[in-house]
Amino acid sequence: MVPLNSSMVSVEHDRARDRVRHARLFNGVVNFSVYGSADSFYYGIYFTKVKLGTPPKEFNLQIDTGSELTWVSSKSCPSCPRSSRFGIELSHYDVAASSTSKVIPCSDKSCTAITLGDATRCSIDGQYCGYVMKYLDESATSGFYVADTFHFESVSSNSTTLNASAGILFGVSTYRSGMLAETETAVDGIFGFGKQKLSVLSQLYYKGITPRVFSHCLKGGGTGGGVFVLGEVLAPGMVYTPLVPWQPHYSVHLENIVINGKLLPVDPKTFTPSADYATVLDTGTTFSYFVSEAYDLFVGAVSNNPFPILRTLVLLLYFSYVHWTFICRLFPLVSLNFAGGASLSLKPEEYLFLSNVSKDGTTWCIGFQKAQGQTILGDLVLKDKIFVYDLVRQRIGWVKYDCSSSVNISVPNDDFFYLKQSSSGSSSRGLLVQLLTVAIVTLFFSV
Repeated sequence: MVPLNSSMVSVEHDRARDRVRHARLFNGVVNFSVYGSADSFYYGIYFTKVKLGTPPKEFNLQIDTGSELTWVSSKSCPSCPRSSRFGIELSHYDVAASSTSKVIPCSDKSCTAITLGDATRCSIDGQYCGYVMKYLDESATSGFYVADTFHFESVSSNSTTLNASAGILFGVSTYRSGMLAETETAVDGIFGFGKQKLSVLSQLYYKGITPRVFSHCLKGGGTGGGVFVLGEVLAPGMVYTPLVPWQPHYSVHLENIVINGKLLPVDPKTFTPSADYATVLDTGTTFSYFVSEAYDLFVGAVSNNPFPILRTLVLLLYFSYVHWTFICRLFPLVSLNFAGGASLSLKPEEYLFLSNVSKDGTTWCIGFQKAQGQTILGDLVLKDKIFVYDLVRQRIGWVKYDCSSSVNISVPNDDFFYLKQSSSGSSSRGLLVQLLTVAIVTLFFSV
Protein backbone atom coordinates (compact mmCIF):
# COMPACT_ATOMS: atom_id res chain seq x y z
CA MET A 1 0.00 0.00 0.00
CA VAL A 2 1.26 3.50 -0.89
CA PRO A 3 0.23 6.35 1.45
CA LEU A 4 -2.16 8.80 -0.20
CA ASN A 5 0.05 11.82 0.45
CA SER A 6 2.99 9.98 -1.12
CA SER A 7 0.96 9.24 -4.22
CA MET A 8 -0.09 12.88 -4.52
CA VAL A 9 3.52 14.03 -4.27
CA SER A 10 4.47 11.60 -7.04
CA VAL A 11 1.68 12.87 -9.29
CA GLU A 12 2.66 16.49 -8.72
CA HIS A 13 6.29 15.63 -9.36
CA ASP A 14 5.37 13.98 -12.67
CA ARG A 15 3.17 16.88 -13.70
CA ALA A 16 5.92 19.35 -12.80
CA ARG A 17 8.40 17.37 -14.90
CA ASP A 18 5.93 17.36 -17.79
CA ARG A 19 5.42 21.12 -17.47
CA VAL A 20 9.15 21.62 -17.85
CA ARG A 21 9.18 19.31 -20.87
CA HIS A 22 6.25 21.13 -22.45
CA ALA A 23 7.90 24.47 -21.83
CA ARG A 24 10.92 23.12 -23.69
CA LEU A 25 8.92 21.68 -26.59
CA PHE A 26 6.06 24.13 -26.89
CA ASN A 27 6.98 27.49 -28.37
CA GLY A 28 3.47 28.93 -28.46
CA VAL A 29 0.44 28.78 -30.72
CA VAL A 30 0.80 28.19 -34.45
CA ASN A 31 -0.87 30.78 -36.64
CA PHE A 32 -1.77 30.39 -40.35
CA SER A 33 -3.11 33.03 -42.69
CA VAL A 34 -6.24 31.96 -44.55
CA TYR A 35 -7.05 32.63 -48.21
CA GLY A 36 -10.19 32.05 -50.24
CA SER A 37 -13.84 32.45 -49.22
CA ALA A 38 -17.15 30.61 -48.85
CA ASP A 39 -18.49 32.54 -51.82
CA SER A 40 -18.48 30.15 -54.78
CA PHE A 41 -18.65 33.17 -57.08
CA TYR A 42 -15.03 33.90 -56.07
CA TYR A 43 -13.45 30.81 -54.47
CA GLY A 44 -15.80 28.40 -52.72
CA ILE A 45 -13.01 27.03 -50.48
CA TYR A 46 -10.59 28.23 -47.79
CA PHE A 47 -6.91 27.35 -47.99
CA THR A 48 -3.60 28.18 -46.35
CA LYS A 49 0.11 28.02 -47.18
CA VAL A 50 2.14 25.15 -45.73
CA LYS A 51 5.89 24.52 -45.98
CA LEU A 52 7.19 20.95 -46.26
CA GLY A 53 10.58 19.33 -46.82
CA THR A 54 14.22 20.42 -46.74
CA PRO A 55 14.76 22.93 -48.18
CA PRO A 56 11.19 24.09 -47.37
CA LYS A 57 8.77 24.19 -50.28
CA GLU A 58 5.44 26.02 -50.07
CA PHE A 59 2.09 24.37 -50.84
CA ASN A 60 -1.44 25.78 -50.95
CA LEU A 61 -3.66 23.34 -49.05
CA GLN A 62 -7.41 23.40 -48.48
CA ILE A 63 -8.31 23.55 -44.77
CA ASP A 64 -10.46 20.51 -44.03
CA THR A 65 -11.85 19.67 -40.60
CA GLY A 66 -13.87 16.85 -42.16
CA SER A 67 -10.91 14.57 -42.97
CA GLU A 68 -7.71 13.63 -41.19
CA LEU A 69 -5.13 12.96 -43.89
CA THR A 70 -2.92 15.79 -45.12
CA TRP A 71 -1.72 15.18 -48.67
CA VAL A 72 0.04 17.03 -51.49
CA SER A 73 0.31 16.39 -55.21
CA SER A 74 3.24 14.34 -56.46
CA LYS A 75 5.57 15.59 -59.15
CA SER A 76 4.74 12.40 -61.08
CA CYS A 77 0.93 12.71 -60.83
CA PRO A 78 -0.56 12.78 -64.37
CA SER A 79 -4.10 13.65 -63.22
CA CYS A 80 -3.11 16.46 -60.84
CA PRO A 81 -4.02 19.97 -62.08
CA ARG A 82 -1.21 22.16 -63.42
CA SER A 83 -3.07 25.45 -63.12
CA SER A 84 -5.81 27.03 -61.01
CA ARG A 85 -8.39 29.74 -61.61
CA PHE A 86 -7.43 31.16 -58.22
CA GLY A 87 -4.32 32.69 -59.79
CA ILE A 88 -1.94 30.74 -57.53
CA GLU A 89 1.11 28.84 -58.70
CA LEU A 90 0.59 25.14 -58.04
CA SER A 91 3.43 23.12 -56.49
CA HIS A 92 4.23 19.41 -56.63
CA TYR A 93 6.09 17.40 -54.01
CA ASP A 94 9.27 15.61 -55.06
CA VAL A 95 10.62 13.02 -52.61
CA ALA A 96 14.09 13.19 -54.13
CA ALA A 97 14.26 16.97 -53.74
CA SER A 98 13.93 16.88 -49.93
CA SER A 99 16.89 15.71 -47.87
CA THR A 100 14.63 14.86 -44.91
CA SER A 101 11.97 12.85 -46.77
CA LYS A 102 11.36 9.18 -45.98
CA VAL A 103 8.97 7.02 -47.99
CA ILE A 104 7.21 4.54 -45.71
CA PRO A 105 7.78 0.97 -46.94
CA CYS A 106 5.16 -1.76 -46.66
CA SER A 107 7.60 -3.89 -44.70
CA ASP A 108 7.65 -1.40 -41.84
CA LYS A 109 5.45 -2.23 -38.85
CA SER A 110 4.16 1.33 -38.79
CA CYS A 111 2.36 0.73 -42.10
CA THR A 112 -0.11 -1.59 -40.40
CA ALA A 113 -0.63 1.02 -37.65
CA ILE A 114 -1.71 3.64 -40.20
CA THR A 115 -5.40 2.97 -40.73
CA LEU A 116 -7.97 5.03 -42.62
CA GLY A 117 -10.76 2.47 -42.60
CA ASP A 118 -9.87 0.09 -45.42
CA ALA A 119 -8.02 2.83 -47.28
CA THR A 120 -4.46 1.90 -46.30
CA ARG A 121 -2.85 -0.63 -48.59
CA CYS A 122 0.51 -1.79 -49.89
CA SER A 123 1.70 -1.24 -53.42
CA ILE A 124 1.63 -4.16 -55.83
CA ASP A 125 5.39 -4.54 -55.65
CA GLY A 126 5.30 -4.11 -51.85
CA GLN A 127 7.73 -1.21 -51.90
CA TYR A 128 5.62 1.50 -50.30
CA CYS A 129 2.71 1.98 -47.94
CA GLY A 130 -0.14 3.45 -49.96
CA TYR A 131 -3.55 5.00 -49.35
CA VAL A 132 -6.84 5.61 -51.13
CA MET A 133 -9.12 8.45 -49.98
CA LYS A 134 -12.69 8.98 -51.21
CA TYR A 135 -14.69 12.07 -50.31
CA LEU A 136 -18.44 12.72 -50.11
CA ASP A 137 -18.47 14.62 -53.41
CA GLU A 138 -17.27 11.44 -55.15
CA SER A 139 -13.77 12.85 -55.72
CA ALA A 140 -10.81 10.70 -54.73
CA THR A 141 -7.06 10.61 -54.35
CA SER A 142 -4.52 7.82 -53.95
CA GLY A 143 -0.79 7.70 -53.37
CA PHE A 144 1.76 6.77 -50.72
CA TYR A 145 2.84 7.88 -47.25
CA VAL A 146 5.91 10.00 -46.57
CA ALA A 147 7.48 11.37 -43.40
CA ASP A 148 9.10 14.79 -43.78
CA THR A 149 9.65 18.10 -42.02
CA PHE A 150 6.72 20.46 -41.49
CA HIS A 151 7.80 24.11 -41.05
CA PHE A 152 5.64 26.65 -39.23
CA GLU A 153 5.71 29.90 -37.29
CA SER A 154 4.68 29.87 -33.62
CA VAL A 155 3.73 32.89 -31.53
CA SER A 156 5.01 32.85 -27.96
CA SER A 157 3.38 34.41 -24.89
CA ASN A 158 5.36 37.62 -25.42
CA SER A 159 4.11 37.85 -29.05
CA THR A 160 7.49 36.86 -30.46
CA THR A 161 7.28 34.94 -33.73
CA LEU A 162 9.55 31.91 -33.86
CA ASN A 163 10.38 29.56 -36.70
CA ALA A 164 9.83 25.94 -35.76
CA SER A 165 9.57 22.54 -37.42
CA ALA A 166 8.52 18.98 -36.72
CA GLY A 167 8.46 15.67 -38.54
CA ILE A 168 4.96 14.69 -39.67
CA LEU A 169 3.38 11.97 -41.77
CA PHE A 170 1.41 12.94 -44.88
CA GLY A 171 0.30 11.54 -48.20
CA VAL A 172 1.78 12.16 -51.63
CA SER A 173 -0.94 11.93 -54.28
CA THR A 174 -0.12 10.13 -57.52
CA TYR A 175 -3.75 10.17 -58.70
CA ARG A 176 -6.69 12.57 -58.37
CA SER A 177 -10.23 12.24 -59.74
CA GLY A 178 -13.51 14.13 -59.68
CA MET A 179 -13.41 17.74 -58.54
CA LEU A 180 -9.91 17.22 -57.15
CA ALA A 181 -8.65 16.81 -60.73
CA GLU A 182 -10.31 19.99 -62.03
CA THR A 183 -8.56 23.34 -62.42
CA GLU A 184 -11.68 25.25 -61.34
CA THR A 185 -10.91 25.01 -57.61
CA ALA A 186 -7.43 23.48 -57.78
CA VAL A 187 -4.97 23.75 -54.89
CA ASP A 188 -1.95 21.59 -54.05
CA GLY A 189 -3.77 19.24 -51.69
CA ILE A 190 -5.65 19.05 -48.40
CA PHE A 191 -4.66 20.09 -44.86
CA GLY A 192 -6.42 17.42 -42.77
CA PHE A 193 -7.62 18.54 -39.33
CA GLY A 194 -10.07 15.80 -38.38
CA LYS A 195 -10.26 14.27 -34.89
CA GLN A 196 -8.32 11.12 -35.63
CA LYS A 197 -4.67 10.21 -35.10
CA LEU A 198 -3.35 11.04 -38.58
CA SER A 199 -4.44 14.68 -38.52
CA VAL A 200 -1.74 17.33 -38.21
CA LEU A 201 -3.31 18.47 -34.93
CA SER A 202 -3.01 14.98 -33.41
CA GLN A 203 0.53 14.42 -34.66
CA LEU A 204 1.81 17.71 -33.25
CA TYR A 205 -0.12 17.22 -30.01
CA TYR A 206 1.35 13.76 -29.36
CA LYS A 207 4.80 15.23 -29.93
CA GLY A 208 4.08 17.79 -27.19
CA ILE A 209 4.36 20.71 -29.64
CA THR A 210 0.83 22.13 -29.77
CA PRO A 211 -2.22 21.93 -27.49
CA ARG A 212 -5.22 19.79 -28.35
CA VAL A 213 -7.33 22.75 -29.41
CA PHE A 214 -7.54 24.79 -32.59
CA SER A 215 -9.60 27.71 -33.87
CA HIS A 216 -10.54 29.41 -37.10
CA CYS A 217 -12.15 32.65 -38.20
CA LEU A 218 -13.15 32.54 -41.87
CA LYS A 219 -13.99 35.87 -43.47
CA GLY A 220 -17.04 35.72 -45.71
CA GLY A 221 -17.20 39.09 -47.44
CA GLY A 222 -15.34 40.14 -50.58
CA THR A 223 -12.41 37.88 -51.39
CA GLY A 224 -12.49 36.34 -47.92
CA GLY A 225 -9.42 35.47 -45.88
CA GLY A 226 -9.16 34.94 -42.13
CA VAL A 227 -7.01 33.10 -39.63
CA PHE A 228 -6.42 29.48 -38.60
CA VAL A 229 -4.78 28.89 -35.21
CA LEU A 230 -3.42 25.81 -33.46
CA GLY A 231 -4.54 27.14 -30.10
CA GLU A 232 -7.58 28.74 -28.48
CA VAL A 233 -8.96 32.05 -29.72
CA LEU A 234 -10.87 33.99 -27.08
CA ALA A 235 -13.72 36.46 -27.62
CA PRO A 236 -16.59 37.82 -25.50
CA GLY A 237 -19.93 36.06 -25.93
CA MET A 238 -18.57 32.61 -26.84
CA VAL A 239 -21.17 29.83 -26.50
CA TYR A 240 -20.34 26.12 -26.33
CA THR A 241 -21.96 22.81 -27.14
CA PRO A 242 -20.57 19.35 -26.27
CA LEU A 243 -18.88 17.20 -28.89
CA VAL A 244 -20.58 13.88 -29.53
CA PRO A 245 -17.82 11.65 -28.08
CA TRP A 246 -18.19 8.48 -30.15
CA GLN A 247 -18.25 10.17 -33.55
CA PRO A 248 -15.06 10.22 -35.70
CA HIS A 249 -15.79 13.78 -36.88
CA TYR A 250 -16.41 17.09 -35.11
CA SER A 251 -20.03 16.21 -34.44
CA VAL A 252 -22.56 18.04 -32.28
CA HIS A 253 -26.22 17.57 -31.34
CA LEU A 254 -28.51 19.92 -33.27
CA GLU A 255 -31.75 19.88 -31.28
CA ASN A 256 -34.08 22.07 -33.34
CA ILE A 257 -34.42 24.86 -35.91
CA VAL A 258 -36.30 28.10 -35.30
CA ILE A 259 -37.33 30.40 -38.19
CA ASN A 260 -38.57 33.90 -37.36
CA GLY A 261 -39.27 32.78 -33.81
CA LYS A 262 -41.28 29.72 -34.83
CA LEU A 263 -40.09 26.19 -34.13
CA LEU A 264 -39.71 24.10 -37.27
CA PRO A 265 -41.86 20.98 -36.70
CA VAL A 266 -39.08 18.44 -37.24
CA ASP A 267 -39.27 15.23 -35.22
CA PRO A 268 -36.50 15.59 -32.56
CA LYS A 269 -35.40 12.03 -33.34
CA THR A 270 -34.30 13.30 -36.77
CA PHE A 271 -31.35 15.11 -35.16
CA THR A 272 -30.64 12.75 -32.25
CA PRO A 273 -27.01 11.53 -32.46
CA SER A 274 -26.49 7.81 -33.01
CA ALA A 275 -23.65 5.51 -33.95
CA ASP A 276 -23.96 6.62 -37.57
CA TYR A 277 -25.40 10.11 -37.32
CA ALA A 278 -24.75 13.55 -35.83
CA THR A 279 -24.41 17.11 -37.11
CA VAL A 280 -20.90 17.58 -38.52
CA LEU A 281 -18.82 20.79 -38.80
CA ASP A 282 -16.78 20.61 -41.99
CA THR A 283 -14.63 23.43 -43.42
CA GLY A 284 -13.98 21.24 -46.46
CA THR A 285 -17.63 21.65 -47.51
CA THR A 286 -18.79 24.89 -49.15
CA PHE A 287 -22.54 24.50 -48.65
CA SER A 288 -24.53 23.09 -45.75
CA TYR A 289 -26.79 20.04 -45.76
CA PHE A 290 -29.99 19.11 -43.96
CA VAL A 291 -31.43 15.62 -43.90
CA SER A 292 -34.51 15.43 -46.14
CA GLU A 293 -37.07 15.64 -43.29
CA ALA A 294 -35.63 18.97 -42.12
CA TYR A 295 -34.71 20.29 -45.57
CA ASP A 296 -38.24 20.17 -47.00
CA LEU A 297 -39.68 21.92 -43.95
CA PHE A 298 -36.85 24.49 -44.00
CA VAL A 299 -37.47 25.45 -47.65
CA GLY A 300 -41.21 25.63 -47.02
CA ALA A 301 -40.75 27.91 -44.00
CA VAL A 302 -38.35 30.23 -45.81
CA SER A 303 -40.86 30.41 -48.68
CA ASN A 304 -43.77 31.22 -46.37
CA ASN A 305 -43.54 35.02 -46.67
CA PRO A 306 -46.52 37.41 -46.50
CA PHE A 307 -45.49 39.11 -49.75
CA PRO A 308 -47.01 37.04 -52.65
CA ILE A 309 -44.46 38.20 -55.25
CA LEU A 310 -41.56 37.47 -52.91
CA ARG A 311 -43.03 34.07 -52.09
CA THR A 312 -43.17 33.19 -55.78
CA LEU A 313 -39.54 34.22 -56.22
CA VAL A 314 -38.44 32.17 -53.22
CA LEU A 315 -40.29 29.10 -54.48
CA LEU A 316 -38.25 29.45 -57.66
CA LEU A 317 -35.15 29.22 -55.48
CA TYR A 318 -36.13 25.66 -54.62
CA PHE A 319 -35.59 24.62 -58.22
CA SER A 320 -33.19 27.07 -59.84
CA TYR A 321 -31.97 30.67 -59.67
CA VAL A 322 -33.73 33.96 -59.07
CA HIS A 323 -32.63 37.58 -59.58
CA TRP A 324 -33.19 40.37 -57.13
CA THR A 325 -31.42 43.30 -55.43
CA PHE A 326 -31.28 43.69 -51.66
CA ILE A 327 -34.03 41.11 -51.36
CA CYS A 328 -32.23 39.10 -48.68
CA ARG A 329 -33.22 41.82 -46.19
CA LEU A 330 -36.75 40.43 -46.41
CA PHE A 331 -35.81 36.84 -45.62
CA PRO A 332 -36.32 35.46 -42.10
CA LEU A 333 -33.72 34.89 -39.40
CA VAL A 334 -32.83 31.26 -38.73
CA SER A 335 -31.63 29.88 -35.40
CA LEU A 336 -29.93 26.50 -35.06
CA ASN A 337 -30.20 25.38 -31.43
CA PHE A 338 -27.76 22.85 -30.00
CA ALA A 339 -27.34 20.76 -26.86
CA GLY A 340 -26.19 22.75 -23.85
CA GLY A 341 -28.29 25.79 -24.75
CA ALA A 342 -25.95 27.08 -27.48
CA SER A 343 -27.63 28.82 -30.41
CA LEU A 344 -26.25 29.74 -33.83
CA SER A 345 -28.26 32.52 -35.49
CA LEU A 346 -28.09 32.86 -39.27
CA LYS A 347 -28.86 35.99 -41.22
CA PRO A 348 -30.14 35.50 -44.80
CA GLU A 349 -26.67 35.99 -46.26
CA GLU A 350 -25.51 33.04 -44.13
CA TYR A 351 -27.93 30.58 -45.69
CA LEU A 352 -28.13 32.16 -49.16
CA PHE A 353 -25.14 32.28 -51.47
CA LEU A 354 -24.16 34.62 -54.30
CA SER A 355 -24.10 32.84 -57.65
CA ASN A 356 -23.86 35.62 -60.22
CA VAL A 357 -23.81 39.41 -60.57
CA SER A 358 -24.90 41.23 -63.74
CA LYS A 359 -26.46 44.51 -64.84
CA ASP A 360 -29.89 42.84 -64.56
CA GLY A 361 -29.48 42.03 -60.87
CA THR A 362 -27.93 39.58 -58.45
CA THR A 363 -28.36 35.82 -58.52
CA TRP A 364 -28.70 34.11 -55.15
CA CYS A 365 -29.53 30.54 -54.20
CA ILE A 366 -30.39 28.64 -51.04
CA GLY A 367 -27.12 27.40 -49.55
CA PHE A 368 -28.65 24.38 -47.82
CA GLN A 369 -28.90 21.22 -49.88
CA LYS A 370 -30.75 17.97 -49.23
CA ALA A 371 -28.62 15.17 -47.77
CA GLN A 372 -29.19 11.52 -47.03
CA GLY A 373 -28.65 10.70 -43.37
CA GLN A 374 -26.21 13.42 -42.32
CA THR A 375 -26.56 17.11 -41.45
CA ILE A 376 -23.38 19.02 -42.34
CA LEU A 377 -22.54 22.64 -41.56
CA GLY A 378 -20.13 23.94 -44.20
CA ASP A 379 -18.32 27.20 -44.87
CA LEU A 380 -21.46 29.18 -45.68
CA VAL A 381 -22.58 28.76 -42.05
CA LEU A 382 -19.10 28.70 -40.45
CA LYS A 383 -17.91 31.98 -41.98
CA ASP A 384 -17.78 35.31 -40.11
CA LYS A 385 -17.50 33.58 -36.75
CA ILE A 386 -14.75 32.39 -34.44
CA PHE A 387 -14.99 28.63 -33.98
CA VAL A 388 -12.98 26.82 -31.28
CA TYR A 389 -12.52 23.03 -31.40
CA ASP A 390 -11.60 22.09 -27.83
CA LEU A 391 -10.71 18.40 -27.63
CA VAL A 392 -9.59 18.65 -24.02
CA ARG A 393 -12.94 19.88 -22.73
CA GLN A 394 -14.75 18.01 -25.54
CA ARG A 395 -16.70 20.99 -26.84
CA ILE A 396 -17.17 23.33 -29.79
CA GLY A 397 -17.50 27.07 -29.21
CA TRP A 398 -18.42 29.99 -31.48
CA VAL A 399 -19.26 33.66 -31.62
CA LYS A 400 -19.94 36.08 -34.47
CA TYR A 401 -16.81 38.06 -35.32
CA ASP A 402 -15.26 40.34 -37.92
CA CYS A 403 -12.60 37.95 -39.22
CA SER A 404 -10.63 40.79 -40.83
CA SER A 405 -9.85 42.01 -37.28
CA SER A 406 -7.07 40.73 -35.06
CA VAL A 407 -7.91 37.90 -32.65
CA ASN A 408 -7.00 37.29 -29.02
CA ILE A 409 -5.12 34.00 -28.69
CA SER A 410 -4.95 32.30 -25.30
CA VAL A 411 -1.61 30.93 -24.12
CA PRO A 412 -2.51 27.32 -23.22
CA ASN A 413 -2.01 26.02 -19.72
CA ASP A 414 -0.78 22.58 -18.77
CA ASP A 415 -4.28 21.06 -18.89
CA PHE A 416 -4.35 21.30 -22.67
CA PHE A 417 -1.61 18.66 -22.79
CA TYR A 418 -3.63 16.03 -20.93
CA LEU A 419 -6.41 13.86 -22.33
CA LYS A 420 -9.70 13.69 -20.48
CA GLN A 421 -10.13 10.27 -18.88
CA SER A 422 -13.31 8.35 -19.59
CA SER A 423 -15.25 6.70 -16.81
CA SER A 424 -15.87 3.76 -19.14
CA GLY A 425 -13.37 0.94 -18.93
CA SER A 426 -13.87 0.00 -22.56
CA SER A 427 -13.39 3.61 -23.65
CA SER A 428 -10.20 3.83 -21.63
CA ARG A 429 -8.87 0.66 -23.21
CA GLY A 430 -9.74 1.99 -26.66
CA LEU A 431 -7.97 5.25 -25.87
CA LEU A 432 -4.92 3.37 -24.62
CA VAL A 433 -4.72 1.36 -27.84
CA GLN A 434 -5.00 4.57 -29.86
CA LEU A 435 -2.31 6.30 -27.80
CA LEU A 436 0.04 3.35 -28.15
CA THR A 437 -0.54 3.23 -31.91
CA VAL A 438 0.06 6.93 -32.30
CA ALA A 439 3.12 6.79 -30.09
CA ILE A 440 4.63 4.12 -32.34
CA VAL A 441 3.83 6.09 -35.46
CA THR A 442 5.07 9.46 -34.18
CA LEU A 443 8.26 8.01 -32.74
CA PHE A 444 9.05 6.35 -36.05
CA PHE A 445 8.33 9.44 -38.05
CA SER A 446 10.30 11.88 -35.92
CA VAL A 447 12.76 13.78 -38.11
